[in-house]
Amino acid sequence: MSTEETLNTLEAIEILEKEKNISRESLIEAIEDSLLAACRNHFGSSDNMSVTLNQTTGNFDVVARRTVVEEVEDKSLEISLEDAIKNNPDAKVGDEIDIRIESKTFGRIATQNAKNVILQKIREEERSVLFNEYQSKQHQVVTGVVQRYIGRNVSVNLGKLDAVLNENEMIKGEAYRPTERIKVYVLEVRNMPKGPRVYVSRTHPELVKKLFESEVTEVHDGTVEIMGIAREAGSRTKIAVYSNDENVDAVGACVGLNGSRVNAIVNELHGEKIDIINWNENPAMLIENALSPAKVIYVIADEDEKSADVVVPDYQLSLAIGKEGQNARLAARLTGYKIDIKSESQAKESGEFIGYDEEDYENYNASLEDDEYDEDDLFDDDDLFEDDAATEDDFDDENILEDVLKEATDLQESEEEA
Repeated sequence: MSTEETLNTLEAIEILEKEKNISRESLIEAIEDSLLAACRNHFGSSDNMSVTLNQTTGNFDVVARRTVVEEVEDKSLEISLEDAIKNNPDAKVGDEIDIRIESKTFGRIATQNAKNVILQKIREEERSVLFNEYQSKQHQVVTGVVQRYIGRNVSVNLGKLDAVLNENEMIKGEAYRPTERIKVYVLEVRNMPKGPRVYVSRTHPELVKKLFESEVTEVHDGTVEIMGIAREAGSRTKIAVYSNDENVDAVGACVGLNGSRVNAIVNELHGEKIDIINWNENPAMLIENALSPAKVIYVIADEDEKSADVVVPDYQLSLAIGKEGQNARLAARLTGYKIDIKSESQAKESGEFIGYDEEDYENYNASLEDDEYDEDDLFDDDDLFEDDAATEDDFDDENILEDVLKEATDLQESEEEA
């Protein structure tokens, strides 16, 4: 092989390595395999042949191991003693010697086949590199450019390949225009015969979580944790957050100054509303937070049954349930509890308010209507709904009704004795 050919080979390997991101070793292996394929086509077999590439000089050595015989019957496996002595003066019958083969002696068909082997290997390696690259992005958010509609699906270019945004992964009501840049969640990467196939989503709840991670520094570094997400894509999302630093307000960090952080995410989701609430290990408190923006009088949560009874002021009932039940539905998904919401009037009719002074409730309603109230003014220190009592570790939801009924009975007996 000439110096020029050597330089061209090494340069070609280097260029392919950079442009296609294919390893040097894989390219060398492809060339060696192609030369063996040429040997097989030219000689009928390559079992006794080997190809090596000097990675420094770029020279290829094609070597065939043949047995020295007096009379040659198979040229691909045997060599006459006379020819063997030309290569090795000490050769004798029965020896095995290595004979160097010039690749230029291969015919046109063998050369073409060798070229096809190299191209096929490069394509395989290129697909493998693409698959590994995008598989590492699985379950991450990436930015893509809308290409075109394919039936009811949308093709989104992610740089080196096009991803598929299926109809059921699109946000209802969203229209995608060619060249529009959108953020998508990578659902799955499949290795297909024609190359990797990437499937993306705009409706997955993890999309919202990843957007908060990229937008909110405290979420990215772990100071604020996202404990749960419930989403109805295109309409509303509820997200529960918890701060690992007592000096950091989890909700405030996610909202940002004048709502800058959450608004950036809302804009990316084309106006989808996002409710951010504080996570609480006490299920009753968590459910109360999850029903925001509705005001809640009290919550009785059954951890074993994963169910909860909630009482809200009469005028807050529709807000707590939400349009077509959305607020209550998202709160249930977020908390994992089946939530039964009743108005104050319904709770009174069922007897759940026995034992409380009617005047307290009138004052309570008036304070709710003014949106300014102090729960400490509603009941005495020993009453059930005191803030401190609701946050104590020994708070027992299951005994609430029992305690209420007991107080009512004691009060009734006192009145009868009097």
